[in-house]
Amino acid sequence: MTVVAALADNRNPQSLASRLRQKRFSVFLRLVSSLSRPIRILDVGGTQEFWEVMGFGEEQGVTVTLLNVYDQPTSLANFSSVRGDARAMIFEDGTFDIVFSNSVIEHVGELEEQCKMAKEVQRVGKRYFVQTPSKYFPIEPHFLFPFFQFLPTTTKIWLLRHFDLGWHTKTEDFAKAREQVEGVKLLSKREFGEMFPKATILEEKFCGLTKSFTACYGWAADSTGSKKG
Repeated sequence: MTVVAALADNRNPQSLASRLRQKRFSVFLRLVSSLSRPIRILDVGGTQEFWEVMGFGEEQGVTVTLLNVYDQPTSLANFSSVRGDARAMIFEDGTFDIVFSNSVIEHVGELEEQCKMAKEVQRVGKRYFVQTPSKYFPIEPHFLFPFFQFLPTTTKIWLLRHFDLGWHTKTEDFAKAREQVEGVKLLSKREFGEMFPKATILEEKFCGLTKSFTACYGWAADSTGSKKG
């Protein structure tokens, strides 16, 4: 299996992609274990299925609110789904004990829009755990094409109109292809850190390269095991 295929195989729990995600989530679990129950979690852009796969679906004393543009299916009593905009959340200040978000902030628009989401995360959550892929990892994580993020927009559109790329199927329609390629704005560590100035920035490594960043705030000073970024 190639590196690209290994990183893409999210559905196989034994795949490299799934193991990396589990490892990242284990850091979150360690942080959560230090808190007393009940715990209110807001998952920005998430699904109940994700939490179930992580083995946290029916955690006692924990409620999870899913915030998405569209309603998400829920079947567990401790989950609820709310429609909303991550850049202008409907919740009051400090509503949640934890705001969690996995690979979402890169999809909300340009840098200004991403900063709005970051501010909202910090406003509504007493703590947060926000992850995003690194702009400088060689394989772009959505289109799974080497250095796709650095190509001219016209080249990206041409590629998507002619080939299946990662999670995106070939889209001959120019406008739709443009919408998809412009719907991802990856961040550098500096940009991400400036959005979350009080956070510790954790780096997820693969083959010595930084694959993603996670902004953590509100936990015990030594609980993340990393220096402030």
